[in-house]
Amino acid sequence: MLSTALLLLIFLLALSVPVAAVMGVLGLALNQFYASMPLHRAMGEIIWNASSEYILIAIPLFVMLGEILLRSGIAERVYNGIAQWLSWLPGGLMHANIGTCAMFAATSGSSVATAATIGTVAIPEIRKHNYHEALFLGTIAAGGTLGILIPPSINFILYGLLTNTSVPRLYLAGFVPGFMLAGFFMIIVLVACLLDRAKGGTPIETSWGRRLRALPALLPPLAIFLVVVGSIYVGIATPTEAASLGVIAALILAASERRVSFVMLRGVAEGTMRTTAMIMLIIMAAQFLNFVLASIGLTDGLGKLIENLGLGKIGTMLLIIVFYLILGCFMETISMMILTTPFIAPIVFKLGWDPVWWGIVLTILIEAALITPPVGLNLYVVQGMRGRGSINEVIRGSLPFVGAMIVLIVLLMAVPEVALWLPKFVMG
Repeated sequence: MLSTALLLLIFLLALSVPVAAVMGVLGLALNQFYASMPLHRAMGEIIWNASSEYILIAIPLFVMLGEILLRSGIAERVYNGIAQWLSWLPGGLMHANIGTCAMFAATSGSSVATAATIGTVAIPEIRKHNYHEALFLGTIAAGGTLGILIPPSINFILYGLLTNTSVPRLYLAGFVPGFMLAGFFMIIVLVACLLDRAKGGTPIETSWGRRLRALPALLPPLAIFLVVVGSIYVGIATPTEAASLGVIAALILAASERRVSFVMLRGVAEGTMRTTAMIMLIIMAAQFLNFVLASIGLTDGLGKLIENLGLGKIGTMLLIIVFYLILGCFMETISMMILTTPFIAPIVFKLGWDPVWWGIVLTILIEAALITPPVGLNLYVVQGMRGRGSINEVIRGSLPFVGAMIVLIVLLMAVPEVALWLPKFVMG
């Protein structure tokens, strides 16, 4: 049964069938051959229940927030401001790429939106300042992944829904690992540029006067971050309500800059609807597939198979991590989370790992999937923004940052409190 499901899944993905359709077809096929009753008759109720969860309203709102920041020009001014402050480091603007991605991640909730926004602003600087192109592109692709680890995060909302884990706790747990990972990325750039100074390009012109004048440009994302995350922890808003407050704050900021127009709002609406439709279709198809997998006993069977290997707590976790690293090479990230969490998460929890901790580790593994070929979405986003050359350069520049993610996962396994101390300190 398991081998049949995997072969059919690989076959459909190899045909480039859309992921949502793959999961729907796989669910119907398994129902036809292995279920003792027509499970497809429950599809309507399952899809309705999957799409009517209140917390899911936060997804289009966070997508819209990112679209507003992208189309209003706020992100460009943030990038230029951070560049003034980080230009003295070896690798100058590559550190600005990572720093701006980290700051934008604290308002966006989407890795793709983060990579696309920063890529649009940063890529023209490569030739202007003679940077090593592969490494420069890698910092944008990898930096963009911070969008789902540094709160607020769409993936944390989905994980919280799937595992009944507190989203505010997940948000708190993501702060320290998120900024640590940004620091690891900057260390990679620093070491690479110290070993080969030609990779660091020519520094931009700056002065303390320019740096001080750039500070106001850094305030908008900070203000939105305080509105979104602050409203949650002060207790005046749920994650969904906080997302709506973030959209309002972003619109006010865009209006204050005289960037709101009919064309801009239409672009925001179109981008939001396109991304939300894709995510929701995947969610609905995955929920039906998960229902079928549980009904035919495949979920329990896989869990028992892993337990019977007798690898112990650490060995089993390492096996699961390798599984995700391989799967991430071939599967879209939201689909991977929704499809695997219902049967992997119970195994992880039974081993004694904390649900909040696993949410952070899983998100880092999903970040790795965003920059590992052949399906790494951020690789294609950055290459699309670049519009020239081969995607192999983006891949080559991104791979060192996958190593940083693996180092962080090992650190989290050795010291789980890196992720867990802040939720315990704030929420008890």
